[in-house]
Amino acid sequence: MTEPLCPYFGRCGGCAHQDREYSDQLESKKAILGEAIGTDDIRIFSGEPYHYRNRMDFAFHSEGLGLREKGAFDRFVDIEQCAISLPELNTLLTEVREFFQGVFYFDVRRRFGAFCYAVIRTPPGDSSVSIVLNKKDKRLDRAVARIREYAEVTTARNVVVTYVPHNRNISVSEDYEVIKGGDMLLGEYLGRSILFPVQGFFQVNQEMASQVYDYVSGVLSSYNTSRAHLLDLYGGVGSFAILNASLFDSVTILENYQPAVRAAERNISGNAVSNVKTLLKDARHLSQEEFPQPLFIVLDPPRSGVHPKALKHLNGMDCVSLLYVSCNPKHLRNDLAELDRFQVKSAALFDMFPQTPHMESVIELIPR
Repeated sequence: MTEPLCPYFGRCGGCAHQDREYSDQLESKKAILGEAIGTDDIRIFSGEPYHYRNRMDFAFHSEGLGLREKGAFDRFVDIEQCAISLPELNTLLTEVREFFQGVFYFDVRRRFGAFCYAVIRTPPGDSSVSIVLNKKDKRLDRAVARIREYAEVTTARNVVVTYVPHNRNISVSEDYEVIKGGDMLLGEYLGRSILFPVQGFFQVNQEMASQVYDYVSGVLSSYNTSRAHLLDLYGGVGSFAILNASLFDSVTILENYQPAVRAAERNISGNAVSNVKTLLKDARHLSQEEFPQPLFIVLDPPRSGVHPKALKHLNGMDCVSLLYVSCNPKHLRNDLAELDRFQVKSAALFDMFPQTPHMESVIELIPR
């Protein structure tokens, strides 16, 4: 046992493992991943155990701005500083807390009120604050006017207003308005600039994300890929595709979220990679496409895992290697059971989320 760094530990539902030695956390995660993939031959990569997150979604509530209480959807812990967040993020948290004191917050039980969330993102060299509003609230104009005032004084480079339905507990939406700056953020990885949408998913731990990208590039570099094709499946904004484009003759990014595809196209152009193309398509329709041989696949699905139709087709595809990037060991285990034509060649665990039970892993699969 160890002393938690966070004064809210035990009440806040955000972290579960701050009372455990960090080395024990890593060993526990290794055991969980090993059970999921059937081997304990796993490399472990870790970084800073605190002050690593570059995105947090804080809820407006009766006491100010905070996170949900452990085990409760309608009670909140008021948060002044978050121990697992970057200092830059905590600076913006203080700004938002002080500026928006006493606002008409959204009551999650009554589903009434305007201010739902403040989504704060601070990738290196960039920042955004998205104020999430209940679109149905009658005081919406007053809320937006207040956010415009905030945009004039904040140190955040980008400020957006995001509108959400009153009956859905979400903090991102395609219904938004840019108040300051733009709707894209910039990350730097392996010497490349990667744009991603303010409203979209992107890794919250810059240090560990860089290690994942570097590791994947190292695995792919161990093969002869100069005349091969890379399929970046669930490709998002194209990070894996663009960072590894120089290794391959051609690359395809397959992604079904249109804003991510638009960002991927900007990333292709901005990084001057001429051998990468995008394909706006749901992974479940993978069987409709053919790809050049020899083929390599990087598979980076959401927490829910790979769509069953995509899994079935993947299991029959002719590829040299499939790198499965997973953030959910449970679904990873289920998906690997369906990919029975493949076997595990190597495995790596990346502690993307210290002080929590969550992890990232990269599993190198080859045909049996």
